[in-house]
Amino acid sequence: MEKNSVSKATLGRLPLYLEMLRECEPNKVPYISATVIAKKLSFGEVQVRKDLAAVSGAGKPKLGYVTTELIERLEEALGHNSLTSAVLVGAGKLGRALLQYDEFERYGVKISAAFDSNEQVISLGSKTEILPMNQFEYFCKTQNIQLGIITVGAGSAQAVCDKMVKSGIVAIWNFAPCKLKVPANVLLQNENLALSLAHLNNQLCNFN
Repeated sequence: MEKNSVSKATLGRLPLYLEMLRECEPNKVPYISATVIAKKLSFGEVQVRKDLAAVSGAGKPKLGYVTTELIERLEEALGHNSLTSAVLVGAGKLGRALLQYDEFERYGVKISAAFDSNEQVISLGSKTEILPMNQFEYFCKTQNIQLGIITVGAGSAQAVCDKMVKSGIVAIWNFAPCKLKVPANVLLQNENLALSLAHLNNQLCNFN
């Protein structure tokens, strides 16, 4: 099953399935049904069946899915066995927090290096090197970087985005609080943290 055939909504749920299955200890739970998965995650059973069918086909009648095989199919769909190299631009507090997050590689992404225009944050020899921006284009082209992460301020985000596109990057994860313009052949995912927090706060107020 090709990743392109899996919907964005389904892809967003696959990490939850994978994490839950890993916690089940496959040696103790050799088979698992869509009903059990749905109950553990508080999902609809029909939705679970559709999601898993997109990456693994149907389970065995009366038994469900072979747990180890389902884990393998989920890892494959999430790119676990073929890491995508990424770079991050903006080594401030948010950028450094993302660099410290160890779970990206479990889902197919490895941040190969970070970049910043502030010489005071340049750091060599650390877990993930923070390099000066004048090395950005060369690094991306020689290391075949496909994914870029933007954690700079809104005022610099479009310029960074343009530099990423020029350097051959085809997918951008943007944390800057602004809309970016990219060519039609470049994927763009925006993460507006303030908007997400405001939405959660609104739900909280209504909940109370």
